[in-house]
Amino acid sequence: MVVCRTAIVLAKQHRRIGRYAVVACCELRRDLYDRNVKDDRAHVIEQEQFVPLPPAEAFVFFADAHNLEQITPSFLRFRVLTPRPIAMAEGTLIDYRLRLHGLPIRWKTRIEAWEPGVRFVDRQLRGPYALWHHTHTFEPVPGGTLLRDVVRYRLPFGPLGRLAERLFVRRDVERIFAHRRDVIARLLGGAA
Repeated sequence: MVVCRTAIVLAKQHRRIGRYAVVACCELRRDLYDRNVKDDRAHVIEQEQFVPLPPAEAFVFFADAHNLEQITPSFLRFRVLTPRPIAMAEGTLIDYRLRLHGLPIRWKTRIEAWEPGVRFVDRQLRGPYALWHHTHTFEPVPGGTLLRDVVRYRLPFGPLGRLAERLFVRRDVERIFAHRRDVIARLLGGAA
């Protein structure tokens, strides 16, 4: 069982009900997370791209978090702060730094699912979004792999966040993914 920090504190403070506190707290956090990811207010970006590599080879490129620096637009000044090598697995935490519209941002993600050659999921723990849940899948197709990205995101600040999403955030995210698509085509082959 994965135990959250809050549950450990509860267990230490309430030794008689420790085990129940741990289970209840972890279940509550998982339930809140599930509801957050399935939130109807979340925006969705989906992208598919063919690369002429088998899924296992394509996966290796994306499994190296430091390759994000190559495929992210330079205007973001994106850097992976977690030192190499990053042992990728479910539960791995990765720290990044970037600039968004000139503002310095620290971003931390957690790998929520890890199935080598098939898919992985990263979720923002700290950063500019109230929700950022990115599923990467690697589907075998004749002649290569269909890369599929599905991002569910939501901004903080209620109505102001929704306004910002309409005015520029969605355009920014789509621009970032268009850039990624072009760079991936150049690095791994296939059409942009």
